[in-house]
Order: sequence, then structure tokens, then C-alpha cells
Amino acid sequence: MIPIAIIGGGPAGLMAAEQLTRAGIAVELFDSMPSLGRKLLLAGIGGLNITHSESAPQFLRRYGQSQTRLQPVLAEFDADALRAWVHELGIETFVGSSGRVFPLEMKAAPLLRRWLSRLRAQGLVVHTRHRCVGVRGITAEAPAEAGYELDFVSPDGQRSIRACAVIFAMGGGSWARLGSDAAWQHWLPALAIQPLKPANCGFHSTHSAMVQALAGSPLKNITLQLPWLDVSLKPARGEAVVTQWGIEGSVIYAHSAMIRDRIETNGNAEVVLDLLPDHSVEHLFQQLQSSNPKHSLSRQWQGIGLSGIKAALLRDALPKAHWSDAQRVINTAKALTLKLTAARPIDEAISTAGGVCWTELAMTLASERFPGLFFAGEMIDWEAPTGGYLLTACFATGRKAGLSAHAFLTHDLRKSRTREYN
Repeated sequence: MIPIAIIGGGPAGLMAAEQLTRAGIAVELFDSMPSLGRKLLLAGIGGLNITHSESAPQFLRRYGQSQTRLQPVLAEFDADALRAWVHELGIETFVGSSGRVFPLEMKAAPLLRRWLSRLRAQGLVVHTRHRCVGVRGITAEAPAEAGYELDFVSPDGQRSIRACAVIFAMGGGSWARLGSDAAWQHWLPALAIQPLKPANCGFHSTHSAMVQALAGSPLKNITLQLPWLDVSLKPARGEAVVTQWGIEGSVIYAHSAMIRDRIETNGNAEVVLDLLPDHSVEHLFQQLQSSNPKHSLSRQWQGIGLSGIKAALLRDALPKAHWSDAQRVINTAKALTLKLTAARPIDEAISTAGGVCWTELAMTLASERFPGLFFAGEMIDWEAPTGGYLLTACFATGRKAGLSAHAFLTHDLRKSRTREYN
């Protein structure tokens, strides 16, 4: 029997492994993919957004209904602590204009390479191409001392190992081709699991052929407002991309939980875009009124910033009879309504909501009912927008699960059945 098995080689699993190997505990980590950190590497293609530099209270609010449970975990390993940890690996970071934090090289590969080198030097044993397909011992009658038997499909066929404790960090259900296919939902039936939903995703909306012809075009410098919420809230500024099926992009991802939930309860979600947020209605009206009447409507609109995909969306939203009505054009451009009808599939989402319910877990991220089981990362029922919040919580929960497993092993808490430990 090995002391501890970690299932999942993403940020959460690796961070859990670091706490244990640093303490001299033998750890064996299993991952279904040929190499570790596949999703982390994908996240780093466009610039690895590690965390965010905003204030702690605002940072915590990004986790919505899970902020109470995540608060103590993030308090122990917050954005500053994460940056310091990255610096320990010899990777410098910087804060972008939006407050997001990136490695100086903007890539995940150097960070992951140095991290894995350090973990292996600390004694981490890694088994790749090992897909976990079951765990035995999750029964109310099973004595904690018996440990848990894990079943794997490996290159050499079926394999089983027994571990005193197990940390599950297998991810949610997005980007299954990178390993997080959520197959664990089917072989952890003894645990309460909230069904997975897409998060940080795009949404369906009906577009005319004119707009579809410009699919893939970016909507830059816009603001988004959700009119069913408090209208006094400041609109969110960002970018989006119009697609053949609807809309996606950073400003949409940041509000995807609220949009998704609105669609579930209301059948659709109407969002309001300001295509020209830098100018008032009055200013734009005066500009359009003063346009050369000999110029085409397209050229007049272009003069106030309505061209390309913005102009196409406006033509979609406004009847042709009103295209020459300056006031209607401006009012529509400043409050263009899109009806979103469904989220895109989970496998296209950046992340997922749902997972092992908080009611199953102690504050230590240990199972309340099955001593020696711990959970970290996206397997737990929480979600957050992009902007570094996802990665920060994955690192922080992995760290907490690793420390808790260390306490479990070194203090023999299996026998006392104590779950609330530090």
C-alpha cells in the first residue's frame, strides 16, 4: 500500500503533490494523458493569466455562491502568495493594464517545466497514461485503515493500487481531449455531485445572413449590461466575437454564470451591448447630424465608429425604414439587445460549474464521510470567470488538499475520524 495517490496532473494535483513531497511523504501521481499539465499549456497559448491583482474583497466576490467556502482557502494562498510561488520557480511576472497577472514570457511551458523538475527532484513518482476507472472502499462500513483501491487502465492493461489516502484532482468536464472528461462522475456514485454545466462559454443567438457573413469578427471596445439585474451596476467593458451560432469572448465569459442561469429559469437571456461606450448619445447624435448628407449611410455611420460587424449588428436590430433616423440609430447603437437562447456545449467551455458538493467536504477539503479522501480543483462545485481566478483557486485548493492529506497521514487521523484539522 502506498501512502498517498493523487489522481490528476493539472495545477491542483501538482500543487497537492508539492506540499507532500516537500514534507518527505512518498507520493505517486496518476494522469490519463501522455504528459502532465495539458490544459495549463493550452491556457498559456494566448498568454498564461496566472491570477489578478485586484483587492482581496473584489477578488473573492468573483467566486459567487462559493466565496464563503473558498475564502479561508484563498486567504492561506492568495494572489500575492501565488505570484511569490511563481517567482520561486525563477519565473518573473507582470501586471497587465487590466490588472491581470502574467509570466514575463507569457507562456506556461517554462513554468511547468521548472515545476515538474522540482517535483521530481523532491521524489514525486509520475504514472502517465493511467486512466482511473474506479475506486473501491467508498462504503459506510469500510474501515478507514483499509485504505482505498484504485483501478486503472494503463498501457500494460488493467492495474490496481491501494493507497492509504487519495487526492482527487481530475478537473471538470471541459476540453475532454486534454484529459478532463468528467468520467469520474460515473464511478463516484456514493458522493453527492452537482451536475456539470458549461462556464466561461459562448451562447447561441440568431443572426441574419449579413451578420453571419462576418462571423469571427471581433467586437472591440464595447460594454455589456444584464438588464434583469440591478440597472445601477456599472456596465462591464471588454471584447466579444460574433460567431455563426452566436457570441463569445471575454466580456461574455465574465458573465456566463448569470447568463446561463437566466436562460435556465427564463428560457432566454437578453443582454444589452453599448457599441460606442466612449461617447454620449448627445455627442454621437450631433456627429451623425453633421455628417455630409451626400455621403452614403454606411459612410456616415463609419464616421461615428459604426462599421464592419458593429454596423451589421445594428442593421440586424433596426428596421431598414429607420436606418436614416439619426436618433434611432444612436439609441440602438448605445443599447443593442441580443437574445441569447442556450449555452454552447460543455466540451467547448473554458471551464465547468458543478462537481462534488460542498456539503460532502470539510473545510480541509477532506470527505466528511470517507476518511482519507480529498478533493481539489474543478472537481469541486465552484466556478469563476476568466481573469486568473480559475487558476488561483485550482492552485489554492490543491495546496489545501495536500496539506490536509499530510496532516491525515502524519497524525493518523484515520483512526480518530477527525476531519476538522489544519
